Amino acid sequence: MDTLVLNADGQPLSFLPLSTIDWQESIRYLVLDKASVMAWHEDWIVHSVDWETNVPAILMLREYMKPKTSVRFSKSNVFLRDGHTCQYCGVLLDKRNCTLDHVKPLSQGGKTVFENTVTACSPCNSTKGNSTKMKPKVKPYRPDYFEMVNKRKSIPFNIRHDSWLDYIN
Repeated sequence: MDTLVLNADGQPLSFLPLSTIDWQESIRYLVLDKASVMAWHEDWIVHSVDWETNVPAILMLREYMKPKTSVRFSKSNVFLRDGHTCQYCGVLLDKRNCTLDHVKPLSQGGKTVFENTVTACSPCNSTKGNSTKMKPKVKPYRPDYFEMVNKRKSIPFNIRHDSWLDYIN
């Protein structure tokens, strides 16, 4: 995405995922006067029949939106909670090599929730299979929002404009 969206207090709307929108949506925010521009993409201009503007790099909303403080369940959030580390053998994994394992298998009544899922490497996930004999080193839990934000901040963001660094660190 191309534009970072800040709340009226100057903080990103979200870190999980980072609150970004595409350039078309950022122009809508400008036209509808819902946000102020904090920084522009200097080398990126869009045109209409009778108007032209640079594309905003950072927008700040005019009205404060209450931030969400709950963490939704997703594979990427489980991997982030577990630090991209296999919970059975302890090997640090690349994002592409992480698999999601159900501690209590679905076939035995397990649910796809934070409290029953862990990050696993493919060999451990295959070895464990449909059993409950292998136990994770750390019991799975529902993470706190602020814990997840701190973990997310420790991983580099895909920065589209240098000015973003002032707001996401």
